[in-house]
Amino acid sequence: MGDVTRILLTGATGFVGRATVAAARRRGIEVTAVIRSPAPAAWAGDAEIETVRADLSDPQSVDILRSAMQNAQAVIHAAAHLGGDPAAHERDTLSGTDRVLAAMNGTETRLVLVSSITVYDTMALKLGDTLTETSPLERADTARDAYTAAKLQQEEMVRASRRPAWLIRPGAVWGPGRTWHALMGFWVSRLFVRIGGEDGELPLVHVDHLAEMLVQAALTDPRGVTALNAVDDDRPSRARFVRAHRRATGWPRLVLPIGYGFWMAMTAVLSPIARHLPGLFQVPIARARLMPLHYPNTALRAALGGADRADFETVLAQSVGDHR
Repeated sequence: MGDVTRILLTGATGFVGRATVAAARRRGIEVTAVIRSPAPAAWAGDAEIETVRADLSDPQSVDILRSAMQNAQAVIHAAAHLGGDPAAHERDTLSGTDRVLAAMNGTETRLVLVSSITVYDTMALKLGDTLTETSPLERADTARDAYTAAKLQQEEMVRASRRPAWLIRPGAVWGPGRTWHALMGFWVSRLFVRIGGEDGELPLVHVDHLAEMLVQAALTDPRGVTALNAVDDDRPSRARFVRAHRRATGWPRLVLPIGYGFWMAMTAVLSPIARHLPGLFQVPIARARLMPLHYPNTALRAALGGADRADFETVLAQSVGDHR
């Protein structure tokens, strides 16, 4: 396979997709952007961004994709349903992936799949463990939620295709307009209940950092199918995150800290009625989102290089400023 001069990107108008288009163009790489919604106005002045309208839930999209990727040397597949609806995952995430793979049949095009760090089985880990690419995965048929099941199935579809591919597993993606996330606790009116403190790390990845990782993966031979956890170099604890977010944005103003051990003891007591309660009251979901763990990105940096542009507090302040 020769040099990569054009990338085909699905989900191009999404949060990650838009950042990936920008990252590719900064490096002089042409982009074929597969879209369902209108393209951002900023793309209109760039002749090296080609837009292709296709709904990956439609079987006819295979022919559209096959034609669109004729001049592309790599595909970054970022289109997927982000919610918890199993039917939507079947329609958009799994059928969409099947059609991308079908369109790539007979080509040497490199694939970069945007998966998720949720695929790991945190029920098999202990408090304070280090989660790496060798940590145990969940099983799709017993996964804790529909999103995790779909990401596991996506990865298996790629492996079954026997195509060289990167399986990029981002943590919680954040950036301008999306500085908060679901790995902290919950709100009670204006009071934020923070579960956990200085122990462990948050598996965060800034959207611009992730975009650079995806583009670099598209430029790099995976030598088979290779999975990489995509998280920032500087990963704050939950307590540090709240302090930094308050300085940058002014909120949350009222915080009630609760220890992880106390919270898990309470969820265990409530387990007989857990299916009627929100996710953080269910043991598998609470462990996946809240358990203090360590998330090194050693394998990612060894394979793709790169580095954060600054420490967490600086990037957070910049992201808040960019949104304003």
